[in-house]
Amino acid sequence: MLLTTGQASEALGCAITTFRRLIHAELLPGLSHRGVRVMTPLETVQALTTRKAAPLHRLPGGEVAVLRVDAARPVQEPGRSWIGFSAALPPEAILKALRGWWRCDPASVAAGGVLPVTLSGYVVAVLTGLDTWHKDDHGRHAFLDARLAGYITDLVTPTTHLPPGPAADRTLAELLLGTRLPSDSGGAIAYRSTTR
Repeated sequence: MLLTTGQASEALGCAITTFRRLIHAELLPGLSHRGVRVMTPLETVQALTTRKAAPLHRLPGGEVAVLRVDAARPVQEPGRSWIGFSAALPPEAILKALRGWWRCDPASVAAGGVLPVTLSGYVVAVLTGLDTWHKDDHGRHAFLDARLAGYITDLVTPTTHLPPGPAADRTLAELLLGTRLPSDSGGAIAYRSTTR
């Protein structure tokens, strides 16, 4: 059975624009097109509803920052061609697209030791190596030494990719990738308690 975008978003209890972000980020396999309509298999929606909540209680510290992104779009900035996330981007481009610049409390981001990256409330990438940051003239920060601990290319299965790196990075990525992590914020960075 195939669902329209409206039907799929209703089944997930989210806005149509939220579900479309997953489509545009190329995280959902098996989509088909009927004219201008994108059709989603019912099994895909059912799999998304079974994603577990991120086990934040297993992270060190009392709070973790969460980077909330949109589907990747091209930009003309020094050092990167994309901003946001897409499963179709190579790992180097994903890392560059996610390292900044945001308005945030950089010390709080660094203190968490890990930065889960969410798209539509699902963890699609994990950044580590957040000990140093840079500030621009507009009060935004970037973590240019951040490492991509892992990312996801299929949210339904889920299919994860763990680039070579420290074992601790892999552990964090395996813990968080593909989980649900809703957060509210007026900006790109939200803060979540790990003790709730």
